[in-house]
Amino acid sequence: MNKLLLAGAAAVCMAPAAHAKDAPAALQITTTKCPGGTQGKSYAGCTIAASGGTPPYTFSINETNNYPPLPEGLSLGATNGLVSGPQIGGQGTYAPLFVVTDANNDQATRQIAIAINGENRFLAHIFPANSIFHHRVDAADTGLPVDTSPAAPIYSGYLSSTVKPFFGNTSNSPFPNGIPSFSVPYNQANVPVATTLYQSYFTSGPIPANAPVEGTAHSTGDRHVLIYRASGPGSHPALYEMWQGIYEGPGWTDSSNALWPNVNANALTQQGKGTSDAAGLPVAPLLANADEVIGTGTPKAPTGTVHHPIRFTLNHMLNYWVWPATQTAGVGSCTAKSGTIPVESEISQATPPLSCTMTGPAGEIYRLKASVATPACAANSPQAAIIITGLRDYGIILADNGDSGGLIGTPDARWDDNDLSCLASLTLADFEPVNVSSLIVGNDSGATK
Repeated sequence: MNKLLLAGAAAVCMAPAAHAKDAPAALQITTTKCPGGTQGKSYAGCTIAASGGTPPYTFSINETNNYPPLPEGLSLGATNGLVSGPQIGGQGTYAPLFVVTDANNDQATRQIAIAINGENRFLAHIFPANSIFHHRVDAADTGLPVDTSPAAPIYSGYLSSTVKPFFGNTSNSPFPNGIPSFSVPYNQANVPVATTLYQSYFTSGPIPANAPVEGTAHSTGDRHVLIYRASGPGSHPALYEMWQGIYEGPGWTDSSNALWPNVNANALTQQGKGTSDAAGLPVAPLLANADEVIGTGTPKAPTGTVHHPIRFTLNHMLNYWVWPATQTAGVGSCTAKSGTIPVESEISQATPPLSCTMTGPAGEIYRLKASVATPACAANSPQAAIIITGLRDYGIILADNGDSGGLIGTPDARWDDNDLSCLASLTLADFEPVNVSSLIVGNDSGATK
């Protein structure tokens, strides 16, 4: 009898376990991937699906600075989970954190990468062919001498720094890596632009809401916004650049901006006024970009060429600039026969200072020495090999303060990060300053003789 009672009690105790089957499944996002896209085109669409929990569901993106938003130009349907957009503005690979919330306010998350190919062919046509920004500087082709000014060399403490590609595909995941740029038509509507800190060249501009931002809107960094406005009836092609751009809707704020109203001409910006970078240079046409490297080939078999110096950074620039720069933000000072040269001013390669306490002026171009062998890894790194040829022929141009050896380009899903890592086989000691003073037509012009 006692055994039967115990067995019955056990049966009673076990019964509630059967109801566990009635509990809802755990809430989860079941979508694991989304299609890529191409900048400037419409997006094919991606539906973020969920299961479990208690429907209905609400879909959102994690809006903290730990994750990027969707690529500029795309939006997420809150009730249907549809990622869509009529025109993609962003470029590179974004890995936002998707969030689904059920009727009980339970949440589930999943990171899903969206890879966007850039569309940057227009960058090759910014400024005329005779611009210093398109002029070869290799000694064999041009005969341009080494700049022997005491201001010219890269500071000795930086020479061991490797070349670092600050651009790529997923090399800054979950954020796109590089400075994006975007082309708009000649009749793109102007919106208000308010500048809060430094110089302003425009108070309204053709900056659309889907303009890509460096590091995305969730960045706390430089947030460059680069817009090329195509030519049209009664208008020249123009370049608008912002530093620390923030979309406020319907317009933008920035910390500084610059404008080249006719990039079919060679006019530089005003001496000493500055632009959206520390050297007073344009940013967009000096970026390494996948379109120029790939050419008519493919990402794995590129056939392109680089026809401009690529902008790079040093931890500290010298507190002077040389042509074609128009500004600086640096350290150190130089002296001439007459005494100390006022800092934050232009110095000449043709009549250099006598001595300097620091070296590396803004705007100085450095070419890869002819004596430096191409790294062995370039044989299996075709994208890097093309860029290295560009470093020999067109060099690098000192544009800003940052990590020493930082080479700047656009984010793009077509970059091969493993391929680009070959660039780190080079150090800054492999480069030499180039005296380009013989090319100057006028101090306020980028044209060359």
